[in-house]
Amino acid sequence: MSNREHSTATSLPHVEIYTDGGCEPNPGPGGYGVVLLHPKKRKEASGGFRKTTNNRMEIFAAIAGLEMLTRPCKVTLYSDSQYLVKAMAEGWVAGWKRRSWWRTKTERPENVDLWQRLDALCQTHQVEFRWVKGHAGNPENERSDQHAIAALRQPSLPVDDGYENKPETEGVRPDMQEGEPCRKCRTPVIKRKGKWRPGRDCYYEFHLWCPKCEIAYHVESAKRFVEQPPSLL
Repeated sequence: MSNREHSTATSLPHVEIYTDGGCEPNPGPGGYGVVLLHPKKRKEASGGFRKTTNNRMEIFAAIAGLEMLTRPCKVTLYSDSQYLVKAMAEGWVAGWKRRSWWRTKTERPENVDLWQRLDALCQTHQVEFRWVKGHAGNPENERSDQHAIAALRQPSLPVDDGYENKPETEGVRPDMQEGEPCRKCRTPVIKRKGKWRPGRDCYYEFHLWCPKCEIAYHVESAKRFVEQPPSLL
């Protein structure tokens, strides 16, 4: 890190954010609560939806907390959701993002709409996610929990559009393209010509190659089938 980068990082105001979310039942009416502790002030917020899930409310609470910030900050975000904390701290979300927001070749991550919003906020702020045990006497965690429960019990809650009107997952994940980052080392992959070997009924016209870690990626759209001559009896 350069001196200028170090100076910028250390000059960011540090804030702590406590978040919680939940549903009664799950899925069902849901709410989230936020407590933001700034060196000079304290803010609290809450909200809810008429039908959603526990996990969506945990993610939404983190989004709501970060959206309360009016300038880039260094943030320690506390949550009692291992789902949220592990997804961010252990790189699950970063991996989905590298794969164009696909978890596997045929499945997108659950709650991808919220993960995308949270990831974008983490590009603005330096966020460290920490797990805190729920209902264990931490006053700010308890306060955010109270906000969440009060919110989900409010009448006329709005629609969680990402849950109730979730679009159908489309097809399968598109093939990797030349120039995309290698999934291991992030080096842009290059195209290499393939070849057919006698006796095989198919081959790959080309594959994608990482020049750094030397991993080859097969591309389904490059697969070619070879018509075999009829057997002579």
